[in-house]
Amino acid sequence: MTFPYYASAEQIMRDRSDLARKGIARGRSVVALTYADGVLFVAENPSNTLRKVSEIYDRIGFAAVGKYNEFESLRKAGIQLADMRGYSYDRADVAGLSLANAYANTLGAVFTEQAKPYEVELCVAEVSKPGKPGPSQLYRISYDGSISDETRFLVMGGANEAITAALRDSYQPDLELGAALEVAVTALSTPPEASGNGSGSSSTATATSAPPRELTANDLEVAILDRNRPRRAFRRLTNAALTDLLPSVAATADPPVDGSDANPADPS
Repeated sequence: MTFPYYASAEQIMRDRSDLARKGIARGRSVVALTYADGVLFVAENPSNTLRKVSEIYDRIGFAAVGKYNEFESLRKAGIQLADMRGYSYDRADVAGLSLANAYANTLGAVFTEQAKPYEVELCVAEVSKPGKPGPSQLYRISYDGSISDETRFLVMGGANEAITAALRDSYQPDLELGAALEVAVTALSTPPEASGNGSGSSSTATATSAPPRELTANDLEVAILDRNRPRRAFRRLTNAALTDLLPSVAATADPPVDGSDANPADPS
């Protein structure tokens, strides 16, 4: 007589968490931070078409890491929810917190009820209207539906610990756009911390001795929520605009066409 396979609820949730964390850790990092005029998004993403940062509604932005097909479906669902609420009531009734809560409910339900969780981490950001001063809002929504709000910056993706540590040292409130972009790109260039197979001291030495990575405009996806814009606050920054703001990220030559690029454009 065979007995059915049994696993405790605690073990099942632990396995789901491990699966989701590993999927998110494989993704390239995204930084969202507040600056003097709104919110700045900087993502390491060499793709020109598969976006990790986008607009949700008039003054609400979205960023994500993880499996592209999963966070893209969530992005579209958020746009539909915001459009329906704005059409049914008023555009002013569409708030970033309500969208963040909707995402949290969806991810929480998938995590507890489905066999496989979503391997994604989301950010919903919102800026106030012109003439109505108020702090910009950043909401982080994790794979299990947990939600938290940030007032300064947040980091998502594989190297989030090293990048977060770099931002803590360099970030200041109310930076101008150029200075905020430099802080974000410098933090994204931080080499990931060494995986501790050896002793702790050797791992730390390896992490600190590794040189910063070189990121160009072709490697970055950058957008802002500008509270000074009258209606739609979201705006993407082109390579030319990035070079004007931060000459150190000037675009490089076109990539080789013979398939010799070792890092294909993967937006995860």
